[in-house]
Amino acid sequence: MTLMRSRSASTTETLLDELQAALAHGTVARRVETLHRVTDLFVGGVVEFSDQQISLFDDVFECLIEHITTSARTLLANSLAPISTAPPRTLRKLADDDAIEVAGPVLSKSERLDDEMLIRTARTKSQAHLLAISIRQVLSRAVTEALLLRGNDEVVRSTVQNPGAELSEDSFTELVDRATQDKQLAACLAMRPSLPRHLYLKLVAKASVTVKTRLEAANPRQAEAISSAVRTGTQRARATPAALTQQTEIAHALVRSLHQDGRLDEQLLEKFAGEKKFDEANAAIAAMANVPVAVAEAMMVESRTEGVMILAKVAGLSWPAVQLIIGMRDELAGAPPTDLSACKATYDRLRRVTAQQVLRFHRMRESATPAA
Repeated sequence: MTLMRSRSASTTETLLDELQAALAHGTVARRVETLHRVTDLFVGGVVEFSDQQISLFDDVFECLIEHITTSARTLLANSLAPISTAPPRTLRKLADDDAIEVAGPVLSKSERLDDEMLIRTARTKSQAHLLAISIRQVLSRAVTEALLLRGNDEVVRSTVQNPGAELSEDSFTELVDRATQDKQLAACLAMRPSLPRHLYLKLVAKASVTVKTRLEAANPRQAEAISSAVRTGTQRARATPAALTQQTEIAHALVRSLHQDGRLDEQLLEKFAGEKKFDEANAAIAAMANVPVAVAEAMMVESRTEGVMILAKVAGLSWPAVQLIIGMRDELAGAPPTDLSACKATYDRLRRVTAQQVLRFHRMRESATPAA
């Protein structure tokens, strides 16, 4: 191994002499030929090279990059991008190239680029550069947010489709709002296994409203049939197994266990709502009102607050608990604050027997989904 390293070092020193001659007196063709030889030497012996030797290659490549054509830089980028120990300064220089054919392979594949470099590129370079970053195997939350902030529709969809892209709940919320006008983005979002349940429901509801509005405008005589069909589609989308993430299933199982053990009460429900735990709060109010989780969920995500108050009245909840649930809905949906004084007056007037009758209607509507 020592002998091989010494040979590599000797060969590199010879190439350095050749490089100096090529830069001083050589033609473009000779410089490209020297680049090929240096590249072949590095790729062939990369496992054996020490950090000091890699630094030496960095010096060589940096000298050559300044004096070669775009096509030659592209070949170099494609050769070095997949190598985890490739010369870091060279990779950063290639990644910063305005020519996407040079920068693209490095931006999409190189493990040597740190978040700072990727974020700076996302803020300053072309949309093609951003698209290359969006398909990296792993994207940190900071890099993802930089892409979503400046990226065009293609970049945003590519980022959302990338399972290695880490998305914050704030990013998910903004994307759901954006998806109202972009059905392709809506489809990409719906496939994200990490999409929080309450945002998935919001996505389905927004998509349903958009579809209904467009169809009714085109077919005003079929408005009632369209409304029924869209409602059916919405119910199916909410209930599909793919829409239930592992996190949601765990939350539902936890609440079922608490309810079966007699430990589920209003105080615990208030805790879930105060901590903005939609899945737990929804499952809790469903258990306390003795309705399926799907029925409670449909009422909880309605645009108006009547559904929440009906569930709460049947469950026998006090106003402070109802207030917390309404506040949770507003914050998770990004909606303006609800007029709580008006809601309290309505809740105080609402009779439990009336709430139970309305709840029976909701249960019938949710279970009466047509087969086609």
